[in-house]
Amino acid sequence: MTQTAATVDQASRLPDLIAMAHEGSSETRRALLRELTDHFFGAPVRSQAEDALYGEVMARLATEMEAAVRGELSERFSVSLDAPHALVRTLALDPSPEVANPVLKGSPVLQDADLLEVVARRGQSQLRAVSGRVTVSEAVSDVIVERGDDETLGTLLRNQGAALSRQANETVVSRAQANPGLHAAVVERTSLPPDLLNEMYFIVEARLRRVILERNARMDPAMLDQALSAGRNRVAADDGQLPDDYAEAEVYVRELAAAGQLTPHTLARLLRSGSRTAFLIALADMAEIDFHTAKHIVDRGEIDALAVVCKAANLDRSLFLTYAVVLLAREQDALAKAQSYTSLYNDLQRETAMRTLRFWRLRRQAHEAA
Repeated sequence: MTQTAATVDQASRLPDLIAMAHEGSSETRRALLRELTDHFFGAPVRSQAEDALYGEVMARLATEMEAAVRGELSERFSVSLDAPHALVRTLALDPSPEVANPVLKGSPVLQDADLLEVVARRGQSQLRAVSGRVTVSEAVSDVIVERGDDETLGTLLRNQGAALSRQANETVVSRAQANPGLHAAVVERTSLPPDLLNEMYFIVEARLRRVILERNARMDPAMLDQALSAGRNRVAADDGQLPDDYAEAEVYVRELAAAGQLTPHTLARLLRSGSRTAFLIALADMAEIDFHTAKHIVDRGEIDALAVVCKAANLDRSLFLTYAVVLLAREQDALAKAQSYTSLYNDLQRETAMRTLRFWRLRRQAHEAA
C-alpha cells in the first residue's frame, strides 16, 4: 500500500475511532486511546480540523485513564513537534508529576501561558521540570525564582537556556548569599550580570573566586561600564558601626598623607605595630575602596582579596607577602601559608585586579554620594 493510500485509510478510520470514545468501558477507552495515538503518529498529513479533533478527544480520554496510562501518553508526545496542543496542555497541568513532567521538560508545543499556569499552581517537581527546558522565558523564570525551593532554583540557574530578569537575578544572589549550595550555580551562570557576580566574591570559596576573576579579565570595557552603572543602584547602605578609635585614627592617617609619609611601607609599619584601624583607613584610601570592605578583607584574613588590592596598587610581591604574613601571624606556619598565595599574586593581571576593584568601589562611591 502506498503512503497516500495508507493516509487515506487512516483518515477514513478517524470518525469510527471518535465514535468509540463515547463507549463507557474503561478497557475499550484505554485501547482506543492507544489506537488514536498510533493513528496520530501514522498520519503525517493532517488537516487543522483533524488536529483539533485529535487533541480534544485524546485529552478527554486521557483524563479518564489511570496515571500510568497518562504517563505513557506524556512520554510519547513529549518530543512531538506537532502534538495536539489541547492534549499536551492537559498532560502538563496534570497534578501527578509522573504524568506532567515528560511534556513539561520537553514538549515544544507548550506556550508561555501554559507554563505560567503550571509554575503558579503546581509543586516543586513540576517547577524543576520546567526549569530544565531547552529555553525558559524571563516571565516563567520570574515565577520559578519566586516560588521555587533551593533545589529548583539550582536547576534553573544551571540551565544556560533560561532567561532571568534583572530583578530575578538580584533575588537569586540574595538567596545564594545565605545558601552555599547555590554558590557554584550562581557564579558559573554565564549570563549573571557582572556587578551581581562580583557581589559573590567575598562569599564563595577560592575556586569560584578564580572564576569571578577570570570573567572580569574577559569582560568587554563597554559591558564593564554598564555593569557598574547597574550596580550603583544595589549598594548596601548599612555596613555596621565604625570602630571607637576611627576618628582619631583618621586624623593620624590624614596627617601622614599631608606629610607625604603615607606609603605602602608605612602601611606595613602600621599593621605590625597593631594600629589596625589606621591601617584599614590607609588601605581603603590606597585601594579607593570603602572602609568596611577593607575591614572585611583584614578581619577575615582574605589573602586572595588582599592580593587583588595590592596588585591593583602595583605593589611588589614582597610588600604583599609582608601584609599577608602579618595578617596570618596568629596561625601556625604563617609564612608558608602566606607564600602559598604568591602564585596567585604572580598570575593575577593588574588589569583584572583593577576591574575587580571597580566593583568593590561601588559601596565607597555610594557613601560619598549620600
